[in-house]
Order: sequence, then structure tokens, then C-alpha cells
Amino acid sequence: MVRRIKTTMLWTDLGFLGYWLATAFGLLAVTGGELMDDWNWSFFGLDLVAIATGLTGLALARRRHPASWALMTVSLALTAAAGLMALNFLALRGDFQLAWWLPNAWLLLFPLVALTLLIRGGHLNLVPRSAAGPAAGPAD
Repeated sequence: MVRRIKTTMLWTDLGFLGYWLATAFGLLAVTGGELMDDWNWSFFGLDLVAIATGLTGLALARRRHPASWALMTVSLALTAAAGLMALNFLALRGDFQLAWWLPNAWLLLFPLVALTLLIRGGHLNLVPRSAAGPAAGPAD
């Protein structure tokens, strides 16, 4: 289960990065005028932090570094927040285009499911085992 979550997280983060690269190079354009373009770019910082923490966490997990789980948790939380914010905005505007809803629903739901499975499976130790610091989660 953990390996599937990590693999899905990797592909989600790479897709996220690909979206921003394609947008930056003009291969993808946001329709709907200046407001929609500004709205889209307003997510850039949040998305980059989500991508960076996710990819760094995954790289550290390969080395069984204790910080990997914290970074992956932050990434999943930020990714879910980005998806939720986008869906809220679209709903408020009455914009129900599947081209926006499907990817943003994925960005909201995948992290929530992943975090739930990781917590229930005991893979995320949210309570420190000792005063020395938080416990490291397992590498797999």
C-alpha cells in the first residue's frame, strides 16, 4: 500500500510540475480572461512548495531519512488544500467544466485518501515516541 501511495504521489507531483512548465511555456492557456489567468497563477507558490516537499520527501524516503514522512505529509496537505481552494472558487463562480474539476478533485481527494490510509496503517507516527523528537516512519 505504501509503495502505491508513493508511486501515485510521484506521478501526481510530476504531473503538477508538468502542468506548470506547460503553462509557463505557453503550451497550456487558461481561458476566461485576466481574472482566471490571475487566479491560476495565484496557486503557483503553493503548488511549487507542494511539489518540492513531495519530491524531496520521496527522495529522502529512498534513503530511509526520518524527515521523509514529515515532508510527504506536508506535501499531501498542501496538495489537498490547493485542490480544495480551486474547487471552492469554481463552485462559487458556477463553473463546472470537467477539464478543471477532474484534476482539482484528484488534487483534493488523492491526498486525503493517502493520508487516511497512512495514518490508519500506522505509517505516520503523529505522536513523538520520546522527548528526543518525533519518531521516523518506516521507509516502505
